Amino acid sequence: MAEEQAQERTEQATPKRREEARRKGQIPRSRELSAAAVTLAGGTVMYMLGERISGRLSGLMRRGLTLSREQATDTAHLLPSLASAAAEGLGACAPVLMTIMLAALLAPLVLGGWSFSMQSLAPQLNRLDPLAGIARMLSMRSLVELGKALAKFAIVALVAAVVLWNDAATLLALGREPLVQALGHAVQLCGQALLAISAGLLLIAGFDVPWQLWQHAKQLRMSREEVREEFKESEGSPEVKGRIRQLQQQAASQRMMQDVPHADVVVTNPTHFSVALRYDDRRMRAPIVVAKGVDLVAARIREVAAEHAVPVFEAPPLARVLYRSVDIGSEVPSSLYVAVAQVLSYVFQLRVARRSGLQPPPRPDVEVAE
Repeated sequence: MAEEQAQERTEQATPKRREEARRKGQIPRSRELSAAAVTLAGGTVMYMLGERISGRLSGLMRRGLTLSREQATDTAHLLPSLASAAAEGLGACAPVLMTIMLAALLAPLVLGGWSFSMQSLAPQLNRLDPLAGIARMLSMRSLVELGKALAKFAIVALVAAVVLWNDAATLLALGREPLVQALGHAVQLCGQALLAISAGLLLIAGFDVPWQLWQHAKQLRMSREEVREEFKESEGSPEVKGRIRQLQQQAASQRMMQDVPHADVVVTNPTHFSVALRYDDRRMRAPIVVAKGVDLVAARIREVAAEHAVPVFEAPPLARVLYRSVDIGSEVPSSLYVAVAQVLSYVFQLRVARRSGLQPPPRPDVEVAE
């Protein structure tokens, strides 16, 4: 079952999956790259500053061994002398220590950057399972790690043998040099040997870094079902989004129906389309559409208009054009000014006639090109 699930993970990890893995401390790491960086940094500093470091250490040793009888027997003098010697020795080795520390901190930035996760520090009881441990021992990852360890041992041993063979005469000549000079040369030789070893470690890291990146990407792969579930979580499921749209439409319809009683006229199809218009010459440049709808919504607009004595004007072409070309809250386009003006003029005249008891005006023939 586990193999089938692994085979189903054919999709690349999404940004959310990579971010979650990073929070858990699951980032690519190459111990070979860190080891090569530390060895290279330490070897470089020792090779460049070998004489200076050895000179300070030899002076420290000389001063420590040239105590007078009174100083050697004075217990109050020993502790300050020891603290001073320790501080001086640490200061002499500080360039090497600081460089190695910086290399150890900066090397991980090449792959996954810095990451501190408390989740990765939590105990994992599943690692106590002996069967799972045997499976990990026989996995491809363990075989690769074993191959890297054997390759590292072989390369380091070969480089060490070549360095010792080439520098054998120089190593033997150290015994004939003065102490301070011999110590400086010895430190430089150690640095040179570390540089040679770091070259071999960089060769191993050149194979290990791509392997770690590929292995990390493989572990984060997702199945198509996981990608779909993540998309639903981030974007919302279609059912929830549909329900939200439905509620939004209901809210908009309620607001629209509240504006129908304030309309001046409702233009109808007469049954399929209804468009409510409002115009105030003191505040508006042109009439605006306050509500519109088709079928059931159109019927509801006509019902609300009838309840509030809003005139209903039957003009099918105009109703269809207004519904299709004008949004709610928008002004009527200039191409419809004449037709809408005819309707509003008729409505206003009809309103005055009803109040004055006069004959209603003749109904205009509104023509609109659809």
